[in-house]
Amino acid sequence: MSDDSPLVASAGDVPFPTSLPDFQRLFPEEWTCIDYMVSIRWPAGFICPRCGAKDKPLRISTRARVLRCHECKGETSVTAGTVMDHSHTPLSVWFWAAYLVTSMTPGMSAVQFQRQLGLCRYETAFQILHKLRAAMVRPQRDRIGAAFPVEMDETWIGGRTRGEGRGRHHKTLVVGAVEQRKLHKKAEKGELLQSKALPRRGGLYAGRLRLGVIPDRSAKSLEMFALESVQPGTHVTTDDWPGYDKLPYKGYRLTQVAQRGDADVAEASLPLIHLVFGNLKTWLNGVHHGVSPHHLPAYLNEYTFRFNRLFYPFNAFRSLLSIVAQTEPMTYDALYQREGGTRSRRSGGRG
Repeated sequence: MSDDSPLVASAGDVPFPTSLPDFQRLFPEEWTCIDYMVSIRWPAGFICPRCGAKDKPLRISTRARVLRCHECKGETSVTAGTVMDHSHTPLSVWFWAAYLVTSMTPGMSAVQFQRQLGLCRYETAFQILHKLRAAMVRPQRDRIGAAFPVEMDETWIGGRTRGEGRGRHHKTLVVGAVEQRKLHKKAEKGELLQSKALPRRGGLYAGRLRLGVIPDRSAKSLEMFALESVQPGTHVTTDDWPGYDKLPYKGYRLTQVAQRGDADVAEASLPLIHLVFGNLKTWLNGVHHGVSPHHLPAYLNEYTFRFNRLFYPFNAFRSLLSIVAQTEPMTYDALYQREGGTRSRRSGGRG
């Protein structure tokens, strides 16, 4: 039943693939994926969760994901307590999903993923990708801002209004906050150093991003998002919607710009968040052909995760698996019935 040969798992710095050949070299077989998960979950070496013994575990030949402690003989699954818990899908398929969704610039829909890996059922592909999306937000992520000014605004996502009269129908309200950063020149040994990010307006480029679904444009909803996403003391620029009026009482330095429907004023005052919203809608409609309000928070997770790691897409693979290892598993009911499908406000249809 058990194989007395110890599990070989690297400790310390965990490598990550920088190309498709690298991925195939790192993960040629199922056991290499298991070794990688061990190094992600126990970077200083395996520690038995039952007795606390620090020793290389034994592998069970008939259950490749199970590790057996040398001391107490207790068994631990490599995927226990993660989004991959109780999944019958090979770990290599999960790794392919994590690699493709983080390394491909436009992302990947479940239909594309099903075709690429030859999966029999669409539901399997959707569940894998959706569980990964749910894990794309660190449980204790930092709030943005502080040393960087922040733009904050809302937009409506999805919905069809044709034939239903005036107004907004079947749309979801999304609020966003993005850091304003400026390109600056530093003279170091006579050389000019520049940021990797491209300028947007007058040397501005987008820093970290936060997105969320809110029920309405009330001051309560907007202030709650600001407190969860933006560090108090940050200089925040918004439009003149009354829902933002009391942000200074929450510790923010607020600048409100009266846009009056003028596109030029809107572009000049909030250039980055409008760029983010435009790209978000293009991505949702182009790659995923629209998403349902029920699943939208998960797609916002993916967009935010990819946006914040725009210049380090391959390192994002390791980052995602690290978060996956710390994220509690989702039930079928949570995935399809409860809004957002996760414990927190995470965020999207047929992807």
